Amino acid sequence: MDIQKEISDYIASQPEAKRNDMQALHQMIVTLNPDCKLWFLDGKNSENKVVSNPNIGYGLLNLQYAGGKTKPFYQIGISANTSGISVYIMGLSDKLFLSKTYGQSLGKASISGYCIKFKALKDIQVDVLLAAIKHGFATT
Repeated sequence: MDIQKEISDYIASQPEAKRNDMQALHQMIVTLNPDCKLWFLDGKNSENKVVSNPNIGYGLLNLQYAGGKTKPFYQIGISANTSGISVYIMGLSDKLFLSKTYGQSLGKASISGYCIKFKALKDIQVDVLLAAIKHGFATT
């Protein structure tokens, strides 16, 4: 299946409020980096077992594992979760960077080393989220 179609189908499968926020966020990210590689991961492993939520990815980086192996992966990802939306900013070496840099001004969100979770776009400062995403594209 075509990646654009998989992305559209995934977004369309979400409940209305989450669907609207994910569509808006998808459009914002594509506008930020119109030529980026698009990814769609269905959340299943090689045995077709569900191991994560499906996610949409943007950009390209080489993830380096502790053993030295590398794997092509996306720079920025978004995913629906049970309580809202997760935005992944991959490849950051400082696991406190997101919370130190954007935590105070982002709004109602939880932040881990590479993930920003929020219930809805209306709960956060979208310009701050976009600044974090721009940083992710620029540094990885």
